[in-house]
Amino acid sequence: MANDAFKLMITVRKAPHGSIYVQEAIEVMFIMASFDMDLSIVFLDDGVYALKQGQNTKELGIKGFSASLAALADWDVKNVYVDGDSLTQRNITPEQLVSVGEDEETGQPLHPRVLTTDELRVLMHQQDSILSS
Repeated sequence: MANDAFKLMITVRKAPHGSIYVQEAIEVMFIMASFDMDLSIVFLDDGVYALKQGQNTKELGIKGFSASLAALADWDVKNVYVDGDSLTQRNITPEQLVSVGEDEETGQPLHPRVLTTDELRVLMHQQDSILSS
């Protein structure tokens, strides 16, 4: 990817169930992946719940989106981040997070990169545009 590629970040702040915000953020990410952009997605606040393994939405009568998250790397969305403070505040450990794809070279699962709030702030300032959900 060219260094001058447009940098777009999508932030996910809402809880994953009870609204369509998380699913829509993932769908927008897939749409934008078809363009030559430097894409990032960040889960923070209650949005971190979307990354927790073992969610079963069957009793809620809604479609889960874990499979969509697992396909992010297939769409060259490899800049997947999560706010470490948001995880800590919600008693979620990095080991409890879903995979967002596989490393092409090693075949190992890729997981969201845990960043501090300060690291996220710096990353956000480097973006050309941020879409928040």
